[in-house]
Amino acid sequence: MTRKYLMWDESIFRDISVFDPDYIPENYIHRESQMKELAHGVSPALRGARPVNMMCLGPPGTGKTTAVMKLFEELEGEQGNVVTVYVNCQLHDSRFSVFSVIFRRIYGYPLPTSGVPFSKVYESILRKLASDEIVLIVALDDLNFIFNKRNVNDILYTILRAHEEEPGVKIGVIAVATDMKYSLKLDPRVQSVFMPREIMFPLYEWQEVFDILMDRARIGFYPGVMEREAIERIADYVMETGDLRIGIDLLKRSGLHAENEARRKVTVDDVESVYGDARKVFLRKVFRGLKADEIELLKMIYSEEVPVKAGSLYKDFREGRKIGYTKFYEMINKLETVRLVDVIFSGKGEKGRTRYIHQRLDRDAIFSAIDEFQSDEGGIQ
Repeated sequence: MTRKYLMWDESIFRDISVFDPDYIPENYIHRESQMKELAHGVSPALRGARPVNMMCLGPPGTGKTTAVMKLFEELEGEQGNVVTVYVNCQLHDSRFSVFSVIFRRIYGYPLPTSGVPFSKVYESILRKLASDEIVLIVALDDLNFIFNKRNVNDILYTILRAHEEEPGVKIGVIAVATDMKYSLKLDPRVQSVFMPREIMFPLYEWQEVFDILMDRARIGFYPGVMEREAIERIADYVMETGDLRIGIDLLKRSGLHAENEARRKVTVDDVESVYGDARKVFLRKVFRGLKADEIELLKMIYSEEVPVKAGSLYKDFREGRKIGYTKFYEMINKLETVRLVDVIFSGKGEKGRTRYIHQRLDRDAIFSAIDEFQSDEGGIQ
């Protein structure tokens, strides 16, 4: 019988952890200008002053989170009384939850699970910041997940007005979001104190994607393991989805597939064999950020045989729903931002240019992923 596995102590991976989502690359390429802007914004903190508020904007998988984590990693090695706190708003979507993360970072131990009022937690944090002359930088990642909740305004306002509650407190916010129109979701009272410097993270170009994948493969695999053609195919798939994270995941999955077949080379065939599973993981992550009506709109778009006019789609979609024209186009823009559809302007209609909505991904894959997601998640709220 032919053995279909490597010996227990053999592996084609030099360091498989470099393909993990939380890995921070030492050589962070093709985001040099964004890193310079971030560094410039936090530079006042190294001199004991309040840093500049910043907003990292761009489609998913364009390096926003990695840039912030890389910045925080570098700040840890700098002189000065600067403390950084990373908060994932998918997990922490209330004011109390966000400040519980801040409390743990500052004090080194968690809050009791119950019985502590927010006012006491808030007061304790501010006193600690002021007395120890700490400059606090709070990263609010995936802020778009709480845009449609009142919480986003409460969280930002409470952080940004802290110096008025306790003199000497210095806090800056670095927010990360995909919604380019984020300011429309914020109360005027928050906008007046937030006023962030916007740092744009555009989609990577093919060569940039290839360079990043090649560099990650160089670190994660032993020399000669990953064929160039396999990395090129992965780069093609990244361009299809627009999300670099699926490329990193494909490197790992294709390597594991080759190992399972007891081979020491990762080929295009390995990539093709695991792409379906990687795409499902990618779509599941995207769907978690969508609401029920956005999923329904996506299904309607992918039910069409040809690209559909936005006006006709709006007319059909609003039947039985209380939805205005502005909200509808916000939904379309969101689906385009997460790279599920393409919006193309073509010619002129009666009232100006006509917008056509195009399917970006394979129709069967979309419907299959939606069915599995809704079944596993018990529906979408």
